[in-house]
Amino acid sequence: MHLKIDPEVRSALQGKRPVVALESTIITHGMPHPENLATARSLESQVRNGGAVPATIAVIGGEICVGLSDAELEWLASAKNVLKVSRNDLAYALVTKRIGATTVAATMIGAHLAGIKVFATGGIGGVHRGAETSFDVSADLEELARTPVAVVCAGAKAILDLPKTLEYLETRGVPVVSYGTDAFPAFWSRQSGLKSPLRLDTAAEIARMVQMKWDLGLGGGVVICNPVAQADEIPFDEMQEFIDTAISESEEFGIKGKALTPYLLARIVEITGGRSLRTNIALAQNNARLAAEIASQLS
Repeated sequence: MHLKIDPEVRSALQGKRPVVALESTIITHGMPHPENLATARSLESQVRNGGAVPATIAVIGGEICVGLSDAELEWLASAKNVLKVSRNDLAYALVTKRIGATTVAATMIGAHLAGIKVFATGGIGGVHRGAETSFDVSADLEELARTPVAVVCAGAKAILDLPKTLEYLETRGVPVVSYGTDAFPAFWSRQSGLKSPLRLDTAAEIARMVQMKWDLGLGGGVVICNPVAQADEIPFDEMQEFIDTAISESEEFGIKGKALTPYLLARIVEITGGRSLRTNIALAQNNARLAAEIASQLS
């Protein structure tokens, strides 16, 4: 199956102990070195502190590696020419033995193959602005409709068309549940101006709902929106000015497809003087903590 499961992760799964999957694009495409390595380590620590075993997923040497050693994390954080892997090119990355960092979609696939039910990320992909003409819709959304993994995030990335993203998820039958709030969060911001479709206030309630969905044979994933802490957020209206600037520049340079999101995130870090990066790290840590709680309840 080209699946390599870390011994600690395998032992936890066999013992029905909680495991939380973590993506690797946050290491290779989400932030600069050395912040990326420090963040990857901190996310694993947050999962452990919550009583679960972390399983960072990446494609290395023709295998989907579920759980990386600290040495592998360090190596990946400074690796060059890393492929950003999604469903469409996962097989290609394995056959060609490319180094691949897993997106939300590819991480969900790897987690499901290994038997992991909960995955923590920063923010999911979605429907891009102008998708009515570009047809640019993240593969994350389709993966959420088909692969049974609960994804803890800080909402969809605010660079996207958030109303269309919610509509798409509803159409594909994906529950969107906000934790402790009626608002749909927008990554760096606690509120997007949109109401969350669903709300639950405890990890135990979320775990019961997720299990109920799968017990009913409904399949697919669940989006669990965990707003960034108020002390760490950048308010939505303020954030929109930064985003509009970065999007305008990306259009001017003709940046599209898989290159767009990493470009926008990196440019926004520059425009905000590093403020968005600090918020990104804080929200990812917050999500790892909640994911560990939910995984513990599910197990």
